Amino acid sequence: MSTDSASDFEFFILLAKLKSMSGAARALDLTPPAATKRLGIIERRLGARLVNRTTRSVSLTPEGETYLRYATQIVGQVREMEEAISGAGRDPQGLLRINATLGFGRTTIAPLVSDFAKRFPNVEVQFEVTDRPVDLIEGAFDMAIRFGELPDSRLSARRIMSNRRFLCASPKYLERFGTPERVDDLQQHRCIIHRQNDDAYGVWRYIVNDHIEAIKVKGALSSNDGDIVLRWALDGHGILIRSEWDLAKYVQSGRLKLVLPNTVLPSADLFVYYPRQRNQTARARAFIDFLVDRFQAPFTPVDTAIDVRERKKRVSRK
Repeated sequence: MSTDSASDFEFFILLAKLKSMSGAARALDLTPPAATKRLGIIERRLGARLVNRTTRSVSLTPEGETYLRYATQIVGQVREMEEAISGAGRDPQGLLRINATLGFGRTTIAPLVSDFAKRFPNVEVQFEVTDRPVDLIEGAFDMAIRFGELPDSRLSARRIMSNRRFLCASPKYLERFGTPERVDDLQQHRCIIHRQNDDAYGVWRYIVNDHIEAIKVKGALSSNDGDIVLRWALDGHGILIRSEWDLAKYVQSGRLKLVLPNTVLPSADLFVYYPRQRNQTARARAFIDFLVDRFQAPFTPVDTAIDVRERKKRVSRK
């Protein structure tokens, strides 16, 4: 592959990303006529139109989509090859693009990015937080940090932390409204609903003999923010499903109690996801290893046996 071809690939990738000839020209320190001429040379060499141009933007033709797909793969492979050869024996460097959930990314991952940057000052980190999962490949992210199952078959994943989920409520709520004895009892209780992505509203799932069962619950309070619903549970407004990561300290302090502790809910393990077809760079491997190290024993696990023993004591007293 010639140097000119490699440069053309990078030019076209940038043009496709910005969707603007003038934007690509500014980014490459070219004049707009020079950028237009460069695109024309590429199209004449290939004998095909790659973009549809208007006065304000450009869009890719089917031939342009094919060119972009191959150009992205080739440029990525060249960069991986160069890093593998020149990066041996030295600290990671280069650009690392990371995505994480909004609240968890802001409160937990962002401080870890700060620590990572101090340890590896030659790595440039672009960290974005979003309320919904992103397309890593289309968004050119190296990885995403998310709770839950693999969202895309084109991705690979590494588990960072095991994270069970539990039903819980404040002692104040349980004293006033009683403690459910069976899952079906939840339908008679005030439940706090955490709305997430496209999940069915008020449908809680649990596992029985390796099968997923569901129950429809209701309540006066719901939110798409995990911190908000947790605060409402602490204030005694109802029963909530939260992960061990969020609950552990409140259960240990007695501010929250487990409800139906033997009921098994789908877990919310923490994963780092990354594109399957792309070899990981040294900087990506370094950050993932850094995360795994930092998330070793992040909390004292919730002891479900405590609630079972307390329930048996209450029954015996009756």
